[in-house]
Amino acid sequence: MKILNLYAGIGGNRKLWGDEHQITAVEYMPDVAAVYAHMFPTDTVVIADAHQYLLEHYSEFDFIWSSPPCPSHSRARQGLGVSRGQVKPIYADMRLYEEIIFLQYNFRGLYAVENVQPYYEPLIKPTAIVQRHPFWANYDLRDIGGEPDNISSTTNAKRQHKLGIDLANYKLADRTKALRNCMDPLLGKYVLDMATLSVEVIHTTYPQADLHLTIDFE
Repeated sequence: MKILNLYAGIGGNRKLWGDEHQITAVEYMPDVAAVYAHMFPTDTVVIADAHQYLLEHYSEFDFIWSSPPCPSHSRARQGLGVSRGQVKPIYADMRLYEEIIFLQYNFRGLYAVENVQPYYEPLIKPTAIVQRHPFWANYDLRDIGGEPDNISSTTNAKRQHKLGIDLANYKLADRTKALRNCMDPLLGKYVLDMATLSVEVIHTTYPQADLHLTIDFE
């Protein structure tokens, strides 16, 4: 598949995807994008605003993964930081819901949008909550059990060990943030594997079908 990996970070979600797909990764921070490019040399890496890139290029891909910025939705920030006066309240970043609605009504391929569990009732019900991550997708996803990764609540050394990523030789302005933004690679693989299965089901049942099909499991 041709895959668009938005808000790519250093590529935790992409780590176990293999090299059989054509992957374009979009990351805004040049230092973070440089780490991703070194780790995944077969991918095309674009330094750009992922939200705008999606709007301009969505039709070029078969599968889109998006992980829009999550701090403004976070239970931890609102419940601990704001309530204790440690940080100021901020508007919830509506790019999350903009992208969900945009993909739902305009994209003919498969998509998965990931974020944190919000401190408010989600404005759009997630397709599934897999471990601690809500996902909005147009194919079959479900909770696979297991312990939440808790990558955000441990040391950098432990995060790197769990992720199987060593950043010792990379220059990053904020190494802690880069690691905290990483998804467990096994969870990233599961989400893509389910999308691949969906595509295979379509091709097996309808071998003449165009890959660009919206899948509805309702």
